[in-house]
Amino acid sequence: MGVFVGLHLPRLSLEVFRPRWSSKPEYGCVVLDRGKVIVADPTAREAGVRMGMKRGGVLTLSPDALLYERDVLRETDVQRELAFALMGFTPMVALSEDASVVMDVTGSLRLFGGILRLCKLIGKVVDAIGLSACISTAPTGQGAWLLATNKRRRVLKLSSLERVLGALPFYAAPEVRKYSEWFAGLGCTTLNDIRRLPRPGLKKRCGVDLLDSLDRAYGLAPELYEWLVVPPTFSARLELPDRIEHAEAVLFSARRLIAQMCGWLSAQQFAVTHAALVLEHERGRQAIEPTTLDIALAEPTWREDHLVRLLKERLGRTELSAAVIAVRLNAVKVEAAEPPNETLFPEPGGTPEDHNRLLELLVARLGPENVLRAAPTSDHRPEHANRWLSITDRRRVDPAPSNLPRPTWLLETPLKLLIRNNRPFYGSPLKLVSTGERIEAGWFDGALASRDYFVAQADDQSCYWIYRERPRSEVVDETRWFLHGLFG
Repeated sequence: MGVFVGLHLPRLSLEVFRPRWSSKPEYGCVVLDRGKVIVADPTAREAGVRMGMKRGGVLTLSPDALLYERDVLRETDVQRELAFALMGFTPMVALSEDASVVMDVTGSLRLFGGILRLCKLIGKVVDAIGLSACISTAPTGQGAWLLATNKRRRVLKLSSLERVLGALPFYAAPEVRKYSEWFAGLGCTTLNDIRRLPRPGLKKRCGVDLLDSLDRAYGLAPELYEWLVVPPTFSARLELPDRIEHAEAVLFSARRLIAQMCGWLSAQQFAVTHAALVLEHERGRQAIEPTTLDIALAEPTWREDHLVRLLKERLGRTELSAAVIAVRLNAVKVEAAEPPNETLFPEPGGTPEDHNRLLELLVARLGPENVLRAAPTSDHRPEHANRWLSITDRRRVDPAPSNLPRPTWLLETPLKLLIRNNRPFYGSPLKLVSTGERIEAGWFDGALASRDYFVAQADDQSCYWIYRERPRSEVVDETRWFLHGLFG
């Protein structure tokens, strides 16, 4: 037995213009279709605006309300955007009539922890797109759609589905509506009343479409859906309902695009390594070049939460040259996704993927010039071998000397040590605990270094890396010791 999820979008006509995350107009919003109101927000309804009211009546009650003409093409586009975002849960997603989406999640229940948790995750994606939705489940796709459009609870068994569907008003099925007067004259009020009528008479009077629709809803006939096919590349654009002056405010609309991209990545079994968010400004005579934010990832990912965190940090460090009127997200570089390598006993401190995600977050927050990695060069002199590069710099790293003690921290300038009782002194007398390591180099560039390095230990057991300068002549006035590094 399958499990289907149906989503009905009752406020789609309004939310294509004013998503849920957008600011609420002071005097309300109203959507008109052929001059009559089909959707009004709570503010407009409080002013007295009602369904079916004409434009003149709306302007009389709320002259400053925002009026929009219904855009069916835009509704279809947003419905399709939601469907692409939902492909992160299953590739079997189909658009349905009456502003609805149907999903076959039979094979996804175990992966996402059961139907209840899956519905919560689906609700979060719907919120990210900026829509309101009624979510229902049923063993059939048609049944899930009927329950969602009529705000009914979730059903998982066929026996329960038959009882719940039978209690729905008979006009819940679209195929019944054009015969509603005839059914009402027969005394029908629910779908159960229609199912009790003789099938030959119904077929002759209403055709086969009505019977086929009911049979599919009740699981008596097979269902065939035209599942969405994802495009080979991803590029999505969103017109903003208002001008945005601050970069941080772009995040709400960018989340909608990221949700779509993550759904596309999951459907294609891809992971993104480079994405670009383009912030569009004024067009026309006063056109301003768009602002592009490149999101380069050290580790391929398809995780929405990680991408949102990275983008949030980048936007927090971005100053806009002009107001943003539209946003576009492009998946610049993708590669085949690899399944996570789960071990029986997880490594302490997280996985390499966790480490890479942390580095990406630090780069987004602090900038690549402030997140450095050790990149030693092939020079025996420690001050020359000690090199640090940006974490995004992919230059080659030369191998460090093996089996030789090296400090965790190297002083930028060596510190000359005091000599007491013929021993180097740094807070306390230092005791040499290693054999000497002689380093002679630099004759080739005029910066000759001739030193003997030792590991020294203080009275508190702290360890230091010190060196003694080797004399450059036969006459030596004193032995000079220097502190060059500290062991962790």
